[in-house]
Amino acid sequence: MSLKLSIIVPAYNEERTIEHILSKIDIVQLIQDIQKEIIVVNDCSSDATESKVKQFQEAHPSVNIVYKKHEVNKGKGAALRTGFQSATGDFVIVQDADLEYDPNEFNILLKPIVDGFADVVYGSRFMGGRPHRILFFWHTIGNKMLTFASNLFTNLNLTDMETCYKMFRTEIIQKIDLKENRFGFEPEVTAKMSKIPNIRVYEVGISYYGRTYEEGKKIGIKDAFRALYCILRYNLFS
Repeated sequence: MSLKLSIIVPAYNEERTIEHILSKIDIVQLIQDIQKEIIVVNDCSSDATESKVKQFQEAHPSVNIVYKKHEVNKGKGAALRTGFQSATGDFVIVQDADLEYDPNEFNILLKPIVDGFADVVYGSRFMGGRPHRILFFWHTIGNKMLTFASNLFTNLNLTDMETCYKMFRTEIIQKIDLKENRFGFEPEVTAKMSKIPNIRVYEVGISYYGRTYEEGKKIGIKDAFRALYCILRYNLFS
């Protein structure tokens, strides 16, 4: 029986890139003939994101796309919860609707899991020799500080806790009681995942094609403070 990867695509006002990222996901050939389930969660976009997704579905009827929509904007974390709850695959990965991460690298994350070594795999932008766009110095410093703080409490040695590319065995992520609605998802899921007995966590190097705020980047300084709060809350008081 063929295995399946559920790809969760949270989307908020991504009319410029959503069709492109769906096309990139579609053409990826996964190892061991693993099948794909694409779950797009439209977080109440005010632009043409919905029509772009539906146009893609009509033009590619053979692609397995599940479309979900929030009637009010709830945030990335809430969109991911909707996606995780809808996943029917053996494994699940987060894929942002922008073009910062390359779906061609799904297999890099899949391999430690399908080979039987890992339950969770993080894709690190700070290890390996893959291409990385050079952008914001203080974002990098902030990311490393948050990753360090997270590691301090989880006793993991991750290099990139804030990465988008997180792959889980589906039964694991569906059992984690997630609460955060925005970008606090990253430290929350890391904290709660790390508490699972005998969890096997791996990290692999990935590329990163970052975008500027003019190009649509949404995360800001208040999200960094929220992330620090979440590190403390979900490691010390959860």
